Amino acid sequence: MAFDIEMIKKVYDNMTTRVDKAREIVGRPLTLTEKILYNHLWDGTPSVAFTRGADYVDFAPDRVACQDATAQMALLQFMHAGKKKVAVPTTVHCDHLIQAKVDAATDLARAKTQSNEVFEFLSSVSNKYGIGFWKPGAGIIHQVVLENYAFPGGMMIGTDSHTVNAGGLGMVAIGVGGADAVDVMSGMAWELKFPKLIGVKLTGKLSGWTAPKDVILKVAGILTVKGGTGAIVEYFGEGATSMSCTGKGTICNMGAEIGATTSTFGYDASMGRYLRSTNRADVADAADKIAPYLTGDAEVYANPELYFDQVIEINLDELEPHLNGPYTPDLATPISKMKEEAIKNNWPLKIEVALIGSCTNSSYEDIARAASLAKQVTDKNLKIKSQFTITPGSEVVRYTIERDGFIDIFDKMGATVFANACGPCIGMWDREGAEKEERNTIVHSFNRNFSKRADGNPNTLAFVGSPELVTALAIAGDLGFNPLTDTLINENGEEVKLDAPTGNELPPKGFDAEDPGFQAPAEDGSGVQIAVSETSERLQLLAPFLPWDGKNITGAKLLIKAFGKCTTDHISMAGPWLRFRGHLDNISNNMLIGAINAFNQKSNAVKNQLTGIYDAVPAVARAYKAAGVPSIVVGDHNYGEGSSREHAAMEPRFLGVKAVLVKSFARIHETNLKKQGLLGLTFATEADYDKIQEDDTINFIDLVDFAPGKPLTLEFVHADGTKDIILANHTYNEGQIGWFVAGSALNLIAAAGKA
Repeated sequence: MAFDIEMIKKVYDNMTTRVDKAREIVGRPLTLTEKILYNHLWDGTPSVAFTRGADYVDFAPDRVACQDATAQMALLQFMHAGKKKVAVPTTVHCDHLIQAKVDAATDLARAKTQSNEVFEFLSSVSNKYGIGFWKPGAGIIHQVVLENYAFPGGMMIGTDSHTVNAGGLGMVAIGVGGADAVDVMSGMAWELKFPKLIGVKLTGKLSGWTAPKDVILKVAGILTVKGGTGAIVEYFGEGATSMSCTGKGTICNMGAEIGATTSTFGYDASMGRYLRSTNRADVADAADKIAPYLTGDAEVYANPELYFDQVIEINLDELEPHLNGPYTPDLATPISKMKEEAIKNNWPLKIEVALIGSCTNSSYEDIARAASLAKQVTDKNLKIKSQFTITPGSEVVRYTIERDGFIDIFDKMGATVFANACGPCIGMWDREGAEKEERNTIVHSFNRNFSKRADGNPNTLAFVGSPELVTALAIAGDLGFNPLTDTLINENGEEVKLDAPTGNELPPKGFDAEDPGFQAPAEDGSGVQIAVSETSERLQLLAPFLPWDGKNITGAKLLIKAFGKCTTDHISMAGPWLRFRGHLDNISNNMLIGAINAFNQKSNAVKNQLTGIYDAVPAVARAYKAAGVPSIVVGDHNYGEGSSREHAAMEPRFLGVKAVLVKSFARIHETNLKKQGLLGLTFATEADYDKIQEDDTINFIDLVDFAPGKPLTLEFVHADGTKDIILANHTYNEGQIGWFVAGSALNLIAAAGKA
């Protein structure tokens, strides 16, 4: 039986009535996305038609999921909410704090020792507040959610940007910051601007070397890293229904890389097969009864241009395997063009390391197809030319692929199997020699390839591809190798060609595991004590941020004017910094250390206006804070792209930053700034970015009149006494202004809990 089956049945019981009412109110057929959204309104039965991209709407998500790195801060905040138990089903997954270095057993044992304090904290908090806890080694949050909790037509939020992976099972699953999760865990409504809709029509059918990953790599090339901002992407067509459920999950997972709120697919036979294979026949049976409500209306898919804000069509019969990168996940190159592009751009052709797995591509089908290629190394007397690693997505997948002989195949080709954790995908990879910062090429089946992300080396060029293509490239060791057309020379000096990958969608013998790694919470957690040492360097209880004093902010100093791409990796790096994710003071020492200063093109070197000396960004911020001087951050386009990590908002708030003024924001980061009581502003005129000088002092002219839809006026006073008046737009509504006034959204929740 599935987890929370009664909750799922309740969602389905409401769905027919609410969707029928929504269709009547809107006056037209509905997309799947609209059906799910209207069925999850906080007020219940729909009574008004919402305007896409304009109306803020309160929703009631069905569940919350948190990974260990973000769960620490989310749960530290929830402890202030004054609640005895979470209001909706919630889980915590220990997957980020396990570093990949040697092998699964060694790395997991080391993590349990090094991060025992954090794991014990998360376990005890989960036990106290009725939260399901997935132990270290159980698997990566998104794979575990897909295997256990995702269900067609559901709505969930998670404190990780790749929560969107659950769209592969027909959910609207959205990545958020911890403060948003605390709202829902506390029994409050969750607010989202009603999204625009992008429809992707898939015709034809995948075959040969082309995989589901190539669909999203192609889409990323079309939409770019910000083309999906403010929108939900809905896939449909014969190509969608012919694809496996886990393949759909891969596509939705990497939808985070186009800035989309989430992505989803309509319920179909592949989802039913997956549910039954993962011991959730009860969910499949319930979904089958209302199947027409769990996909878009037929009229919508027949004439998508009438119902979506944008429509993209991709013929899977013609789609070619892609590699995206380096340094950005939207630089899409068909494999037939890669050698030419690599030579033109001077990308190193030799592949040092190839890595498959992660939350994006670690399904049974992914591993089976990669293993079919690995087996050819032995069968065709080849020798692998690159280091090769596999990161299973869950203990269920790992146990099953070991039982079915795939790990043995990988062992014979010389591969290393890492722990069931995020590992290299999020920078938790202790790569030998990375400290030398040599220019080199790696290929992987992960989702992101920002500078320094995998191994901390800014000169590592990372390319994203399907597990099948990555495996083939590992065998060849050559970025320009095209397995569709090229041949290899085996150990006998013979010319051989790799056969196209094959593999079962689901394990013929079913999934299995001796211990999946789940810990159920206590029925009554009131007696559970949570201890946090005052001398801990890993955990720190939170103190509330101070409320706004009601006055204009004046005398603020420019902390940094960030140049170009500034992702959450630049604002709050992961990798070795993950160990401080539960300690706001310590983690703040990585604030903006990866951002490029527009005035000297260096990272982590900004001018302290109080001394005239250049120093690390956190050090200068702390100097301003100690002197009682507010500061602001200025940024470029799509500021805060990438992870949902709210530390990228909490750190500036903690170190005295009052506002972040940019050309444009990534959705999650803008919301995180608002939740923490910061001003997230955008230039009314983008060219004003160029007017800002290194020694500027900033005064807010009309913050005292802060109101929805009313731009703010900022005065930038330059060192020579001249001034520029800059208009800044914002998207705050009345409730969000309330967060700013109170000092943070959490302050309001805590006040309500005491009332």
